[in-house]
Amino acid sequence: MQTQAPLLLASTSTYRAQRLSTLGLDFKQAAPQCDETPIAGESPEALCLRLSRQKADSLTDQFPDYLIIGSDQTASLDNGERLGKPGSIENAVAQLVACSGKRLRFYTGVALAGPVRQAWTVVTDVQFRTLSRAEIERYVAIDAPLDCAGSFKVEGLGISLFESVQSDDPNALIGLPLISLASRLRAIGWLVP
Repeated sequence: MQTQAPLLLASTSTYRAQRLSTLGLDFKQAAPQCDETPIAGESPEALCLRLSRQKADSLTDQFPDYLIIGSDQTASLDNGERLGKPGSIENAVAQLVACSGKRLRFYTGVALAGPVRQAWTVVTDVQFRTLSRAEIERYVAIDAPLDCAGSFKVEGLGISLFESVQSDDPNALIGLPLISLASRLRAIGWLVP
């Protein structure tokens, strides 16, 4: 029987909840309360790490007995341009046009708050193949990646847009790096097979 603090995922993301559920651990989910506005000059990696911490920390008063997991993800093109969630079909098409034939770097941050405080990032590099506008428009119409940074769903048809993906954790691209999270949970006594 597990004697650790209960787990709370500081996110309303169905993608993150699906990833965390694969570990077979019971957890609750709650919406974090934080301003996600980037700070001027903040790097994509620093931004995702800061937001991961803020998301986890924002719920410690409301859930004082929980181990809280916060996570955030940022993406940048090889020229340093930061990409967010497109929010519209037009923005998704524009992002994918900008990504065509280029390398995109994703930073996925994770933070633990509560009885344990830790934070880290996992880097994933995605090389897009050269895409025609027709391919992009067809993809966006099928997968509707409007709530995904970079305008694709790697767990769906989005994988067809790539030449390669390089990461220590393939789950990081979906929003929650499970290899490092499971390792850190095991290190503090959680029973994760």
